[in-house]
Amino acid sequence: MPLSRRSLLTSGAATGAGLVVAGALQPAAALAAPATPAHGGSRTRLFPPLTHTEGDLLALPRGFSATPVAVSGSTEVHDGTGKVVGATPERPDGTLVVAGPRGYRLVQNHEASPGSAAPVPFVEGTVYDRGALGGGCTVIETTRQGARVSEWVGLSGTISNCAGGPTPWGSWLTCEETEAKAGTGGLEKDHGYVFEVFAGAPTDQVPRPIAAWGRAPHEAVVVEPSRQRVYLTEDASKPTGLLYRWTAPAGYKLRAGIADHLGPDDGTLEALAVVGPDGGILPDLAYVTAGQIGRPFATRWVRVPDRHARDTSLRKQFADGAVTHSKKLEGAWGDRRGMYFVASFAFAAGDLPADATPHDGQLWYYEYATSTLTLVAYYPYNPLLHSETLDPETGLGRSLDLAFDGPDGCHVSPYGSLVLSEDGNTANHLLSWSRETGAQAIARNLIVQERTAAGVPVYSEMTGPCFSPDGRVLFGNVQEPGHVFAINGPWRTYLG
Repeated sequence: MPLSRRSLLTSGAATGAGLVVAGALQPAAALAAPATPAHGGSRTRLFPPLTHTEGDLLALPRGFSATPVAVSGSTEVHDGTGKVVGATPERPDGTLVVAGPRGYRLVQNHEASPGSAAPVPFVEGTVYDRGALGGGCTVIETTRQGARVSEWVGLSGTISNCAGGPTPWGSWLTCEETEAKAGTGGLEKDHGYVFEVFAGAPTDQVPRPIAAWGRAPHEAVVVEPSRQRVYLTEDASKPTGLLYRWTAPAGYKLRAGIADHLGPDDGTLEALAVVGPDGGILPDLAYVTAGQIGRPFATRWVRVPDRHARDTSLRKQFADGAVTHSKKLEGAWGDRRGMYFVASFAFAAGDLPADATPHDGQLWYYEYATSTLTLVAYYPYNPLLHSETLDPETGLGRSLDLAFDGPDGCHVSPYGSLVLSEDGNTANHLLSWSRETGAQAIARNLIVQERTAAGVPVYSEMTGPCFSPDGRVLFGNVQEPGHVFAINGPWRTYLG
């Protein structure tokens, strides 16, 4: 996510500019709800077009509304006792929503670094590294309608808390997207870990890294329902990132307080290798294109030599051709059968092998039982989305909410469908996605982050989409300037 994307540009011609999706596959069931209806089912409906009026912060379908829940640098944050310790930190990102005593609680990542203008304040019992005043998590309490009640610190002293993932017992796993080591820039401890954050109170926290899962620029994490395996995406370059799998020791099942129960060398950490049609290992996911949508690829897992990356980054510990790399492995979320994850884009020099196909995004599904990986949606590379000469206010308005790029955040909704967030070169959206309907725009960011020298508005990425457990409210963020929104509307009418 920290890679800068260019300013808002209108999308190109509708043909080839949008998202290619699988049409014949049956959807996987969500953790807490029935699967999305089959194609053509009476409960599957298309959302109305996005609309907005002057002063709106988000464009939304007719019948939906958005309420700001937190604003970076503005709304207050307390220490759990009611004492104000600062303002809402900057750069909201991955989010978990759980039921709370008065409504909902949002465990909110902040992708901030030391030197941040609005860091996560240090609160006793939540601090990992006092040399890293920057990232972490806050917990936002709301009513059942999504109205703000309060916000307090859940984790501090970490760096670039990007995405993460939920646990089966209701805590949040937050990932540091960094490899910074102790002794650099005033840091007292190594970074690049996953931490567990609880929605109860600051006194409930365990601000210690889950070292057994490896030290890397982690993006997102998925816990298999068996509680014996964990999958982790990596957003990195030179070389590009890998997908990792951690397997628990025999007889062990994950439970609350992971950092207390796991030793740093417990279990096995491995990296994904995708088997190509010729039986060899695909060097990069970019070799798979829209023509292979729906085709399951066999996979292998290769053990990581040094999970702690003492001298060498995890992704650099493998010989060429031993594992499968990908540019921008970002958001991930699981259901009962497997996990979805995205590769946001790969189109520039160094993003992918010279003989692989550039793309503006891939959505993948890994099935636990068969250990197969299947491409389920594909964003073809569209040069118009990367042009710096188009005026976003004229010419290509009809495809503004049809052509998408840069899928980033990923959430399996209580309805079985997905919500994706965009970090793209075009207008940035929240998208509803299912195998029956493909991608539909359900929100578009209207907050101008800055303007180019030519006066073209720049709009930040949207992040952290997550439904309340009952499916009533969708929460989502604009990263810069940081805004957290509660989006209300007839979700059940359209999702089922």
